[in-house]
Amino acid sequence: MSREAVVAALTVPELAPVVDLVVWVEDGVAVAANHVGRVRLHLDGRHEVVSGQDPVASTDPMAFLPYAAELGAPGPRVSTDNAYPYAARRILSAFADADRSPDLAVVHTPRHFFPDEGGHRGEHGSLDVIQSRAPLVMAGPGVRQLGPVDDHARLVDVGPTLAVLCGVPETDLVDGRGEPLDGAPLAQYLQLPPAPAGGSTGGSTGGAVGVPKKVVGILWDGAHCGDLLAMAEAGELPGVAWLLERGLALRGGAVAEFPSVTLTNHTSILTGVGPGRHGVLGNVFYDRATGERVVPNDAATWHRSAEWLRSGVRTVFEMVNDHVPQQNSPRTASIDEAIDRGADYGTMALLREAGGFQAAADGMGDLMPDPASSVFLQHPEHLDDSYFHWGMQVDDLGLQQLLQLWEDAESAPVLTWWANVVTDAGHHGGGPRSAMARDSLRQSDARLVAFLDHLETLGVRDEVTFLLTADHGFEAADPGVTGSWTPALDALGIPYRDEGPGFVYLL
Repeated sequence: MSREAVVAALTVPELAPVVDLVVWVEDGVAVAANHVGRVRLHLDGRHEVVSGQDPVASTDPMAFLPYAAELGAPGPRVSTDNAYPYAARRILSAFADADRSPDLAVVHTPRHFFPDEGGHRGEHGSLDVIQSRAPLVMAGPGVRQLGPVDDHARLVDVGPTLAVLCGVPETDLVDGRGEPLDGAPLAQYLQLPPAPAGGSTGGSTGGAVGVPKKVVGILWDGAHCGDLLAMAEAGELPGVAWLLERGLALRGGAVAEFPSVTLTNHTSILTGVGPGRHGVLGNVFYDRATGERVVPNDAATWHRSAEWLRSGVRTVFEMVNDHVPQQNSPRTASIDEAIDRGADYGTMALLREAGGFQAAADGMGDLMPDPASSVFLQHPEHLDDSYFHWGMQVDDLGLQQLLQLWEDAESAPVLTWWANVVTDAGHHGGGPRSAMARDSLRQSDARLVAFLDHLETLGVRDEVTFLLTADHGFEAADPGVTGSWTPALDALGIPYRDEGPGFVYLL
């Protein structure tokens, strides 16, 4: 009864500018509602309209493509003009954790601007296709050379794909309980030899080009899929263009899990399972079992994020290490990534050893690079944004770690995961296609080029396999569309928590 009262209060026309959808699970079925109607979303694709009009009529993961179509409608305004890929599956996963999942989730409209509650000029977190579309580019040994492809994947496919590229047999793409992952390797885009007797190498999809010796996974946090590919094709991102020449990119990118926020999808990428299984429900959530408000996406707790992984979850680092002989140098490395459990080398592990982020920061002192003197700085005015300023420091330090790990090719890790953050800062600060967002893409590409040049010096650039992705997409909020659903909830007199905001827990 309380949930129905909350749904009724949130789906009134007066809140339509800020409330895109209210979603929950009822009797094992995903449900979505707003002011135009209510629908039950079944895994077999059926939409059972309960009342009014179907508010999520389209679930097309290729909506607003080619990119010109998105540019022609840069911010879908109502749900009936939008698309919600894998809506049923993603909602079910977000509500599968009995202790941490909310009773219902409120999805902001793409145009909702809520800086007083943590929002930005550029925004993500929604179930909709543009905020959920991360880029996916692959290149190098083991990857087919197809260039841009009119297709899509899911972010839970990234970890399994990295694993098989590193030689993990597909039979071992399971969680700690032996259950299959939610994602699967993108076999149709790989060229790996059949696994020999004993199953010591990865999946089979055609030409016997050999399992790559070294794999580098790259995450540009929040990088906008359409703009990234358009800039690469226009010659503005030569590093990405180099990857495209030697591999492929999916124009539909990779669909994020819901909510399309940072820690939820970093974890989904690196475990191959959705939030209902890995337990990192969002950047902030409530744990009923402990009575704890969990905020993994914070400088004070970022290095602890792997602590909130549910039992039975395996990371890609653990999968790869299970199939690579122990050696003196790191087999797996995690640079500036929160979900680093199992990696032989991890930036967050160093922070944990130092006693936490603040202790490490105090101890490092002047060791943090000065972004004002960075060779990658193109527009000094963007340093006025504190997040952009910090993001440049982190990414410059990340490149230093990468070059140290790759001092020589022989001792370099089999799997290197390299997370970058300034792209998220640029897209939050200015919104997609803004000067700040494009500056962040160009400088991240310049760091990639610096690494590619280093590999060329080592004579191994064409021997390394790359996978470049992000954790979510971005849309531009409208500063003229403000407001909050909090007064509507408060007026009900029902005890609740609203974390995020958007995760509503009824107490």
